[in-house]
Amino acid sequence: MHPNRRVRSQQRRTLRQIGKTDAYAFFDLLTDEATLDQVESLLPTHRERLLPPTETLAMFMAQTLNADPSCQNAINEFSARRVSGGLSACSTSTGAYCQARLRLPQAMVSSLVRFTGQAMTTSAPPSGAWKGRPVRLVDGTTVSMADTPQNQAAFPQPTTQKPGLGFPISRLLGLFCLSSGAVLDAATCAYHGKGNDEQTLLRSLLDRLEPASVLVGDAFFATYFLLAELHKRGIDGVFEQHGSRRLSTDFRCGRRLGERDHVIDLEKPKVRPSWMSETHYAQAPERLSVRELQVGGKTLVTTLLCAKQTTKNELKSLYRQRWHIELDFRHLKTTMGMEFLRSKSPAMAIKEIWVHLLAYNLIRRMMLQASNMEHVLPRHLSFKHALQLCMAWRHTLTHLDADAADILLRLIAQRRVGQRPGRIEPRAIKRRPKPFPLLTQHRHLAREELRLHGHPKKLK
Repeated sequence: MHPNRRVRSQQRRTLRQIGKTDAYAFFDLLTDEATLDQVESLLPTHRERLLPPTETLAMFMAQTLNADPSCQNAINEFSARRVSGGLSACSTSTGAYCQARLRLPQAMVSSLVRFTGQAMTTSAPPSGAWKGRPVRLVDGTTVSMADTPQNQAAFPQPTTQKPGLGFPISRLLGLFCLSSGAVLDAATCAYHGKGNDEQTLLRSLLDRLEPASVLVGDAFFATYFLLAELHKRGIDGVFEQHGSRRLSTDFRCGRRLGERDHVIDLEKPKVRPSWMSETHYAQAPERLSVRELQVGGKTLVTTLLCAKQTTKNELKSLYRQRWHIELDFRHLKTTMGMEFLRSKSPAMAIKEIWVHLLAYNLIRRMMLQASNMEHVLPRHLSFKHALQLCMAWRHTLTHLDADAADILLRLIAQRRVGQRPGRIEPRAIKRRPKPFPLLTQHRHLAREELRLHGHPKKLK
């Protein structure tokens, strides 16, 4: 068979398989000409089952977006849709679906996240770039997991918490595109321990940064060796000055560029970091020129040294957009429910993170298509509005034809977010929680105490 005919045959077979799935319109976003080959190449070898990989991944993504993210609810919806579509009823036991999720390769999901993220950056409007250069946002966060012995062994709870009173915690670092809001890549590790920090995770993702791009991050990334590595790769960085060095910044030193704006030469640290090999330490430059400036109440450090090409106000405007990554993590953790992972094993918990990221990218992809249709910036559209529309249409349409997809995109573009630069909100809640005391001992000890003494009387 001719190679082209073989490829087309594989594509038709994949489409037939997807067409048989109850994909809730999610896989319609993965089966266009640009991504069909990628989906086909990532499909693992599998037998014809009730839940093939495409169906499993579609159900897994829908599960992450559902208000009830339980496996039982996912299989109940699958069974109901089979019957409503004229197919035979299947068992509502979750065993087959849980086994199918275990068989789903994590590499397939993570590769689709990177592929969709990169595809969105290339189709993002040029007006979203900063001075004609792509901007990447980096930041870290944490997610908690189900308190199981397997998760505790791989992702131990903080040492300050007593056994049985905490939850396993994973550190997550994300690399986002400022223009489209897409996740380009991510890395995870345990919350504490040697080498489990945001700097280490970022070093594993540096190859995802294109030359001539600009990396924006908070004060955790303003270190000598990271700035030197970015300069070596032809990448500029804009970070807030670390708090321990902010007070020692003396704008009377170095080459003055303006008021509270100068260029200084940093010397390579005399002590080699434990994570760095002797070879890499020897290759690092002995001196590095960086620019320090104070603007907008913050002290910034950057490798953009020319004050004429990059003014203080331009850097201030750029760094203020770093807040978008905080909103992106809020969409992932709060809007999509990734703050607490339900999986009981470390491998499934990490896979659950990647499925959340893939579902997030697909929503962002629809927002990008809607913004291109209505000629607005993707960041001006509401993520939650787009998610709510997708979930509403999921319950009415199994697949999106061309007309329905066009209407959906126009509805997504109708809702714009408010532009509130410099917004400040207290990190506090007004509504009080239930007046229950905190659990201060292991749960089985607390149960035994209740059996012996009963519930304590309420204080008057």
